[in-house]
Amino acid sequence: MMNDLNDWFPQALRRHSPHCDARPSGVEISLLVIHGISLPRGVFGLDHVEQLFLGCLDVAAHASFADLRGVRVSAHLLIRRNGAVIQFCPFSARAWHAGVSSFAGRTGCNDFSIGIELEGSDEIPYADIQYVTLGRICGWLMASFPAIRHITGHADVAPGRKTDPGPAFDWQRLRQELGQEKGVMICAGS
Repeated sequence: MMNDLNDWFPQALRRHSPHCDARPSGVEISLLVIHGISLPRGVFGLDHVEQLFLGCLDVAAHASFADLRGVRVSAHLLIRRNGAVIQFCPFSARAWHAGVSSFAGRTGCNDFSIGIELEGSDEIPYADIQYVTLGRICGWLMASFPAIRHITGHADVAPGRKTDPGPAFDWQRLRQELGQEKGVMICAGS
């Protein structure tokens, strides 16, 4: 059962994205999907990712943004390189982060997952503070939503279409940050 106390991560800055909708009735949140994103690719510290999720990215601001014209996408959370957290959608809402996807025989991962974006790219190591923050968030989410039993990457739910969080993401480091969380399986980077 959802309430405002577990609909928003307490330490996150709230920015409301229009790119989400209602989850299907009766669907429990059971999966965390880890993503990596930067705009332009490999450039950090700008507000372009936030603007994309809020639907106000100026696609003329950089040549690589041309393909983003009309794209409507969001994630629940973004962890910046400095560990700051921005939340775009309440956890009870279906954020539009995974696209065409499947996990463990279930299609439409957006229906039953929470999307966590890390400011980064496939090839550049993520910052230590991002792992610390991600571990804290995952622990809080698993305590808030007991049906969460799996953590995976975007590449694993959309193989051939997506590659993030990429080879630069250290899945073992996430395992260490999570410690001995009971009953949770990391289904990526094995």
